[in-house]
Amino acid sequence: MADPRYIAVKLLTKTFGSSSYSNIQLSAGLDSSGLDDRGKKLCSAVYYGVIQRRISLDHVIDRLSKRPISKMDAAVVNILRSGIYQIAYMDGVPDNAAVNESVGLAKKFGKTSAAGMVNAVLRNFIRQGKLICDDVSDDDRALSVRYSCPEELVKSLTSDYGRDFAVSFLEHSVEVPDVYLRRNPLSCTVDELIDAMGSIRTEEFDNGLPDCFKVLDGGDITSVDAFKRGLFHVQGLASQFCCMALAPSENDVVLDICAAPGGKTFTMAELMNGRGKIYAFDLHEKRAELIRKGAARLGLTNITAAAGDATKYNPELPQFTKILCDVPCSGFGVIAKKPEIKYKPLSEFERLPEIQYNIAENALNYLAPGGELVYSTCTVRRVENDQVCERLLIEHPELETAELPHIMGVSGSRATLSPAAGFDEGFFVAKFRKKK
Repeated sequence: MADPRYIAVKLLTKTFGSSSYSNIQLSAGLDSSGLDDRGKKLCSAVYYGVIQRRISLDHVIDRLSKRPISKMDAAVVNILRSGIYQIAYMDGVPDNAAVNESVGLAKKFGKTSAAGMVNAVLRNFIRQGKLICDDVSDDDRALSVRYSCPEELVKSLTSDYGRDFAVSFLEHSVEVPDVYLRRNPLSCTVDELIDAMGSIRTEEFDNGLPDCFKVLDGGDITSVDAFKRGLFHVQGLASQFCCMALAPSENDVVLDICAAPGGKTFTMAELMNGRGKIYAFDLHEKRAELIRKGAARLGLTNITAAAGDATKYNPELPQFTKILCDVPCSGFGVIAKKPEIKYKPLSEFERLPEIQYNIAENALNYLAPGGELVYSTCTVRRVENDQVCERLLIEHPELETAELPHIMGVSGSRATLSPAAGFDEGFFVAKFRKKK
């Protein structure tokens, strides 16, 4: 019988040794695992949990092991990480079970000589009160260890928004994120959606976002009849807010300049009652095809998806009354869902603000006089958000700010959305209008 912990450690070792996204690695691993639903749930919890808490777990290993992590076998490191994670963060796993299973894994991986060390480290962790960062006195280092976030990102958050925001944001970043759906109003009523969801329980999220539902419990939401029939698509609150900010109607011609995988495109098409026209572009044809497939499943015929470079002007395109400019970004706002992102050094993103500005500036070529543009990212770094928007206003006097919708406490022409304000992830949204 397949062992969920063994598969989790195997996948972790593969993930930490590559640049592949965790969700892709896990999905492929589970498909070939032979695990039942319960086993898949445990495997996923350990796998994502270790990635989410890696800095915290490694701090414990460094404290309790005489051998540094750099000199340990990769599989042994991940056995220790998964064992500590289960003991510290999984209430449903008895301590003894976590220890015994971890020792057994060392033997299964052919690392019998490490079994004693695994046993000693885990039992010492339990004996010492399961302490994570009580031995750290420096404030930034303490936040880094407590919330498993690199110190340079901690400093960046604190510098941009203050310590209270940073702490709140990091607290939410290690929690299991809620899942939200958007009902397809062109395909079903509220009652029809609820009936078609089967064993998956949902409730309507009535906070200014129409047709938004929160998933309460259940299994794989993409496997239910309602998904196959195109009655909903999965989309977070902040992402839905971006669409409400642009507020396209059936009389608009809309450009979604960086559209894949298409969630915002679909919501905008539905807000337009399936009328008007949306041009949805992404750099790669493979990702444009994702949009086409999603639109077909949802029965949305007012979307034209194609490959296109958002930084280069295409004279064949028409003028647009509404443009969504959801630019590529560092992604630090969604680290609760994609935890591997937070471990990337900030130096990797130095070129992003220039790319983001070039995309937004190119989008202005397509914006009709009196038309509106929404600039958005799924990050919370001011250099990618406020500073890009301020440069746009300075260098393009034909632009003026426009008011965002007063939904979930948002006001003004630009806003940083965060879990502390009731959103599911960190986002930035700003709205502009081209003067007539």
